[in-house]
Amino acid sequence: MPKKEIGKFSVSYMQILDETGKVDTKLEPKINNKDLLAMYRWMVLSREADQRMINMQRQGRIGTMGPSTGQEAAHVIPAYLMNEKDWFVGAFREAGARLVRGETIAQALLFYNGFEEGNKKPKEYRTLPVSIIVGAQTLHAVGIGYAVKYRGEKDTAVVTFMGDGATSEGDFHEALNFAGVWQAPVVFICQNNQWAISLPRHKQTKAETIAQKAIAYGIPGIQVDGNDPLAMYVASKEALDRARSGGGPTFIEAVTYRLMMHTTADDPKKYRTEEEVDEWKQKDPLPRFQKYLEGKGIWDAKKEEALVNEIKSEVDAAVKEFEDLKELPAEACFDHVFGTKHVDIEEQRMEFLDDQKRGTDNA
Repeated sequence: MPKKEIGKFSVSYMQILDETGKVDTKLEPKINNKDLLAMYRWMVLSREADQRMINMQRQGRIGTMGPSTGQEAAHVIPAYLMNEKDWFVGAFREAGARLVRGETIAQALLFYNGFEEGNKKPKEYRTLPVSIIVGAQTLHAVGIGYAVKYRGEKDTAVVTFMGDGATSEGDFHEALNFAGVWQAPVVFICQNNQWAISLPRHKQTKAETIAQKAIAYGIPGIQVDGNDPLAMYVASKEALDRARSGGGPTFIEAVTYRLMMHTTADDPKKYRTEEEVDEWKQKDPLPRFQKYLEGKGIWDAKKEEALVNEIKSEVDAAVKEFEDLKELPAEACFDHVFGTKHVDIEEQRMEFLDDQKRGTDNA
């Protein structure tokens, strides 16, 4: 019997607003000025909070955190399009999206200072805690999506984020497989920032795109310029509409770049060049969006200065709120290692408290 072709597959790429601020008017979405300005504000707030937390970590005022500078469009825009019935299932590089979902900067500071209370969410938020295990949250998202479908909930979607490194994990493939089989209302957004810690994108997969991995699981997939707020708006809205209407899952590869370190415990200069970083800085989503707003006549330098000052004051207030907290004892972590007290843990507690006291006495 002769061989026969049983299918052809392709992957689309979408960019609407390029790095110079030029817009493709044929693809440009109709977004009212109020929403445009609100999305821009969330992106600026995300950037300022991110930079402040990096500074605080360097000063020893919080612990290790994973910056999201440069990736704001890839997660803030989808979060802005979500409604109160949708579920947010994130990893650890969507700080701005979590702010959109109602979390506070003070909560983030609490979490990154080692207090699990920073992960506490009111039930009505439908927002899961930060997931540190790479790729594990994708399975949680599909489980929630299956439950949403089983219960017959209408107009509800589940949005889950992961990095390009997560696509090398088995959890990711299991999640896409079951999402496809069950037609679960899940939107998978891969923030392909080119680096899984120190491993470059080309060493993870031979595939030309990450988006094409959706094809194997019968899921619509698209590659998007993840630094283009307008393209992220269109792709995310289409995916959310599909999920909410019973059309099943979607996979979005948002091509972006991590301008900072993987976490504050990392030194990216060990594995990537300054020339590469400088090249991607030219594609930064914030100045790109700013140029677009200026071109529409709804933004200018005076408004930008006022916004930056307003947001810096907002972040200042959040830092003060966090650092004024007194009811959380610094040694609380020792209370939850075992169900009962243990002599070795108690010795560590006393050593920690002695170090703290010496630091206070010498201040």
